[in-house]
Amino acid sequence: MRRIFTILLLCLTFSVSGCGYNSLQMKEETVNKAWADIEATLQRRGDLIPNLVETVKGYATHERETLEAVIKARAEATAVKLSPEQLSDPEAMAKFQAAQGGLNSTLSRLMVVAEQYPDLKANQNFLDLQSQLEGTENRINVARQRYNQAVEDFNASIRRFPENLTNKFLLHLKRKEYFKADEAAKTVPQVKF
Repeated sequence: MRRIFTILLLCLTFSVSGCGYNSLQMKEETVNKAWADIEATLQRRGDLIPNLVETVKGYATHERETLEAVIKARAEATAVKLSPEQLSDPEAMAKFQAAQGGLNSTLSRLMVVAEQYPDLKANQNFLDLQSQLEGTENRINVARQRYNQAVEDFNASIRRFPENLTNKFLLHLKRKEYFKADEAAKTVPQVKF
């Protein structure tokens, strides 16, 4: 009787350890961390923008409309927050991405304004800020790629056997949404000289 009990206990231990309960939770935390990395990098960009705008203002006082649009877009982009619980909500993700896309668009217009002012382009403060902004945009892109990689791993795990059973009966985790490209990014930019 003791042997049967020991064998059953060992079988139960091995079956529970292979069910994916812990690995699914770790993968969800990886998705949450990747999302927090995106938010931190977006915050960095949001912090840099006022400095960039103030630098440009000194040179381009009559381009007020573009500068105000950048300030407004930054405010809208930083106002839209997404919690880890909302990562499974396609509408919330689309709203967040739309706000970020609006900021990207106005930053592009700001760079066009900067191109019109040769003194500004040569100003060391502007060059430093532009370099910081470019580096931040690269960080945002890397953070988005890492997030999508974590989402891919998580979504595949909750669909793969035996983790899918663990999720169905114990965890009830929902599929996470990918960070998708802004619709405007699909249009080829026109370069004119």
